[in-house]
Amino acid sequence: MARKKIDHDKKDAEEVVSKSQLKREMHHLQDLGKQLLDLKNKDLEDVGISDELHAALIETKRIKHREGLRRQMQFIGKLMRKEGQETIDAIEAHFEKLRNLHNISNQQHHLVEQWRDRILAEGHPAIEVFIEEYAEADRQWLRQITRQSLHETKNNKPPASARKLFVYLRDTITM
Repeated sequence: MARKKIDHDKKDAEEVVSKSQLKREMHHLQDLGKQLLDLKNKDLEDVGISDELHAALIETKRIKHREGLRRQMQFIGKLMRKEGQETIDAIEAHFEKLRNLHNISNQQHHLVEQWRDRILAEGHPAIEVFIEEYAEADRQWLRQITRQSLHETKNNKPPASARKLFVYLRDTITM
């Protein structure tokens, strides 16, 4: 018995895209469409999406029925596939920028919390270090609010002074 040699056409890996990969890409675009729903109209215009996609997103915000919403999201996914790669890149860059702003905001919030806790725990030495770093801060006010906070803690009162200190530190650090 002679065996036949089977010759398969071999294509480059770049040319062959699996069905699973296509589905992942379609779901990714549909997820981007869902994220676009959370943006304000002004931000939608800044991203540079097509008028048809913009109208579909506005329409989606009005739909309340579950099945209708599901079908509309599939339609948005279809419209997203029609958008150019430059538009998709601009949308992803916009969301990356939003994530970065959120991370920076969280870092600032943690920094303010650390300063507040340090000032309340250490008192005058921590205030002096804070003044060295942020020269525009009011040393007298910081000492006064720290004393008030300690007084509130001793008397089991709500930490109103600690909250005021937090707001003051936040405003001073973000200047």
